[in-house]
Amino acid sequence: MFNNPVFATTEGTNVSYLANFERESASEDARQIADWVLHSRDNQSMPFLIIDKQSAKVFVFDPVGQIMGASAVLLGLAVGDDSSRGVGQRKLSSIPVAERTTPAGRFVGSLSNNLSGKGVLWIDYDAAISLHRVITSNVEQQRAQRLESSTITDNRISFGCINVPAGFYDQLIEKTFQKTNAVIYVLPEIRSIQETFGSYVVNENTSITESATHGEGYVNKSRKNVIQLR
Repeated sequence: MFNNPVFATTEGTNVSYLANFERESASEDARQIADWVLHSRDNQSMPFLIIDKQSAKVFVFDPVGQIMGASAVLLGLAVGDDSSRGVGQRKLSSIPVAERTTPAGRFVGSLSNNLSGKGVLWIDYDAAISLHRVITSNVEQQRAQRLESSTITDNRISFGCINVPAGFYDQLIEKTFQKTNAVIYVLPEIRSIQETFGSYVVNENTSITESATHGEGYVNKSRKNVIQLR
C-alpha cells in the first residue's frame, strides 16, 4: 500500500510508514502531522481526520494512513485557535464575530444526530463544534458557492463549525464513522503544530518512544443531544 517507509523494523518494533496523500495537495504542516500520527500511533488504530484551517481543507485517512478522501471546508469566521469560555451554551446571535473561531487541537469525535435527524460528527461537544453538511438555509451567506470557489479567502463564514459538501459527508464521513470514533486533528493558525500537539518531525533518527501521550480529557463521548448547526 505504501512506498515510503520511515525506518526498517527491529525486533519487537512494527514498521512505520509516512502517510499516503496520493495526489492530494497538502501543506507541510498537514504532512508532518499525518506522519507523526502514524509514527507515534497517536490515532490508536482509528481512522483520523486532519483539518488544515490555513488551507481550508480536510483530509480523511484510514487507520494506517492511506487517504480516503479530501475536501474543501468552511470554517469559523474569526481567526483563532481557541473557543471562548462557555460559547457552546450561548445563542448564536449573542456570539460576536471575534469569538466565531474553529478551535485547534486533538479531539476524538463520533457521529450523532440533531433533533431533525441530521447527522454531525462531533469535534468539541462543550464548545458545540462539529463537522457537518454545509448549511444552505441562509441564501445570503452563499455557503455552497464558497465551498466550490477556487480561492480560500471566502471560506471563513461559520460560527466555528466545519462545513463540508453534503455528498462528501454522506459518502465518506457518515459511512466511515458509523461503527468507530474519529481522531480529529485541527491544525492551528496562530500557534505552531509542535505547541498544539507535542508533535515531532518524523525521520530515520526519530525514536518510537517519543510519541506524545494524551489523557481522557481529549475524548469526546457520543451524546444524543439536540445539536444546533453552526
